[in-house]
Amino acid sequence: MTTIRAPLRSALLATLAAGVVACGGGEAAPAGGSDPTGADRPQLPTMAVSVSPATRGAIATYYRATASLDPDKEADVLARVSGVIERIVAEEGDRVAAGQVLLRIEDDEYRTRKTLAEVEVEQQRARFERAQKIFAQGLSSAEDFDSIRAELASAEAALELAALELSYTEVRAPFAGRVVRRYVDQGRTVADGTPLFSLADMDRLLARVFVPAKELGSIRADQPVQLTVSSSGDHLSGRIDLVSPVVDPDSGTVKVTVEVREYPPTTRPGDFVEVSIVTDRHEASLLVPRVAVVSERGLQSVYVVDGDTARQRDVEVGIEDDEHAEIVAGLEPDERVVVQGQRALRDGQPVSVLDALDLDDPVDTEATATPDRAG
Repeated sequence: MTTIRAPLRSALLATLAAGVVACGGGEAAPAGGSDPTGADRPQLPTMAVSVSPATRGAIATYYRATASLDPDKEADVLARVSGVIERIVAEEGDRVAAGQVLLRIEDDEYRTRKTLAEVEVEQQRARFERAQKIFAQGLSSAEDFDSIRAELASAEAALELAALELSYTEVRAPFAGRVVRRYVDQGRTVADGTPLFSLADMDRLLARVFVPAKELGSIRADQPVQLTVSSSGDHLSGRIDLVSPVVDPDSGTVKVTVEVREYPPTTRPGDFVEVSIVTDRHEASLLVPRVAVVSERGLQSVYVVDGDTARQRDVEVGIEDDEHAEIVAGLEPDERVVVQGQRALRDGQPVSVLDALDLDDPVDTEATATPDRAG
């Protein structure tokens, strides 16, 4: 057996101990657990971020709905007498004034009826005048005189009816508007009640939306409204014409009627539009880009850049629009919040601020899970 001297043995044990420490990846921890100062934590890497300052401004919330544009007035014009169509005066697309002739029906028969009714009235009037003189002399009874007077009144009513039917042979526009459709052709025989034209007043168009009562907010009459035409992308300006005073008990909604008085020729009744109505508006609010707000476990926060370090700050968020969020508490004006890279940040992590936010770069706006807060 080989004997190892004491000095050599001590040196060997020291070498082995140093090897064990090296394989363990670091120095041995002090007695009693990890370093309470956090000096043993790994250093977080520096992350490149983009920032935007918190600013003062106005912000609004919107109720958006899809509706169709309808004419202010629309009606089918019907024939009120029967006969053969003699002439069509108005065509589809024509603008017509109230009372303007649209179509004529042959009127020979109705003129003859009116002439016969006029003759009957003249005869009954002459008879009545004779009976009146006889009754005044006491040579006839009151019953006979009343009967003759009633026959005169009946003849006069028949004349009025004949004149009215004759006037109906000229079909007139009930209101000013545009001819939307013509249903009949010249030479066709029509009956009383046959649809002849469809007429619409398009000086203004109406969009009717049904707003949930809980989202009615401060919606009021005469409030400006923005509309976007689905087919063309045209942007229209309108105003609220009517707000129903009652809530529909079946749907829980309130009907809001929006009117549009100016619109391009490419916009027509029947077009679908997206209606955007302001339901709430706050002036001089503290605003940050909406993407800066991080939601985590029921809490909302932003990362504020302090020097070269990102600090996570709990905030209270008010109303939001498509681009901005209102910060009610937890932030001061001009503080810089992270708008790119915030989803991967930790509180206290070193950051390198880019010169300016490139709006063409993609921004992570997905509501994905965010790493737990450090510490």
